[in-house]
Amino acid sequence: MINQVTLVGRLTRDPELKWTPDGKAVANVTLAVNRHYKNPNGDFDADFVNCTLWKKTAENTAQYCKRGSVIGVTGRIQTRHYENQEGRRVYVTEVVAEGVRFLGAKQNKESFEPRESSQGFTPAQEREELPFA
Repeated sequence: MINQVTLVGRLTRDPELKWTPDGKAVANVTLAVNRHYKNPNGDFDADFVNCTLWKKTAENTAQYCKRGSVIGVTGRIQTRHYENQEGRRVYVTEVVAEGVRFLGAKQNKESFEPRESSQGFTPAQEREELPFA
């Protein structure tokens, strides 16, 4: 049997690192993953997928990622259930991460503004001569 999933999306909130009683790091995150088609309003809808990260993966994600960070998650789908305070059975479906890749951070205005290079690089369109013209 195969139970494998790969997702790429943005974190909906900062990862919150917690520890189990036996000292294992765990983080629960929600990944917003865009659908591949537009809704009737012309916008892309998103699915919000709960993911559980363990051990060093949880620690690194909590340290290096924040709300809006783009990450890739590989793992497996897991279902479980419990009884809530009202005695009703609640079913949970989540992705248990086996690997996480940090793909980029949320972009802001500052990331689009030109930065001066410490090496004196000047873009080609600003140079008077092009060596290959």
